[in-house]
Amino acid sequence: MPFDESLVTSEPSTHVECSQSESGALEKKPIKARVKNLEAIWFGEHYLQTWYFSPYPQEYTEARVIYICEFCLYHFASEKQFERHCKKCTIRHPPGNEIYRDGDVSFFEIDGARQVTYCQNLSLLSKLFLDQKSLYYDLIPFMFYVMCRSDTYGFHTIGYFSKEKNSIEHNLSCILTLPHFQRQGYGRLLIEMSYELAKIENKIGTPEKPFSDLGLLSYQKYWQETIIEILHRYHQFHGGEITIEEISEKTYIDQRDVLYTLHTLGIGSYQGQTTIRLTDAMIDMSKNKKRRIDSIAVNKVLAVF
Repeated sequence: MPFDESLVTSEPSTHVECSQSESGALEKKPIKARVKNLEAIWFGEHYLQTWYFSPYPQEYTEARVIYICEFCLYHFASEKQFERHCKKCTIRHPPGNEIYRDGDVSFFEIDGARQVTYCQNLSLLSKLFLDQKSLYYDLIPFMFYVMCRSDTYGFHTIGYFSKEKNSIEHNLSCILTLPHFQRQGYGRLLIEMSYELAKIENKIGTPEKPFSDLGLLSYQKYWQETIIEILHRYHQFHGGEITIEEISEKTYIDQRDVLYTLHTLGIGSYQGQTTIRLTDAMIDMSKNKKRRIDSIAVNKVLAVF
């Protein structure tokens, strides 16, 4: 039997008509595309075909295929150079503090001002798979959060997100899950970690726009699942009404992104007030998460630093 309750009202002071131009979630500015300059990369043991242009030095792009150490991210134009490097390289994890570990998944926090070369190489790598990314050569204002999967050999990079240190509005600047780890739920973990850090800083925020196509889909799913979970829990224990502002305060999702999720994804409708219609299927979907960030573990580790 479908669950059909009016759980949400938006106060007049917080109501915003949700549209592509106002919600912020769908804003995309045209960016002049450049022809990709590398056919593929060897990243550790993985052969990955590239998607977009990245400004590697010309001597590397002439090779069409380059080799990248998956631990230190140095790049090489020849296989022999890469093999010699692998025999000497002793680095087995990103050069930062490990701020989270759950099973074989870890997050490392890296200061762009302290690890300039690593962060530049990370940005060059990510540009191969992100059409919308702007490459910043001044990395001092940014923090990088690299997610890895560990085994007996070391910590293998899954993806990362970055954010500006002093940004008031944005909780994330760039996000990437490497192609061989995509569609396995890791993108959601990256997004969830960015919001867990926002909670620690007590800053409600929104990711920088425009999104990549995959980034937009990942955020849509995260927002939908998180907001449905909050609405269902609130109705169970409190009933009645909840404002858009209160949803934002509980989830640390910006009010514009909350409204975008409610209206554009078909969860809510506006007829004098925002009304939410939840079904059993929606509630079940919000519970169907393979993996979650343990917020208590994040707080404990960051308290040490």
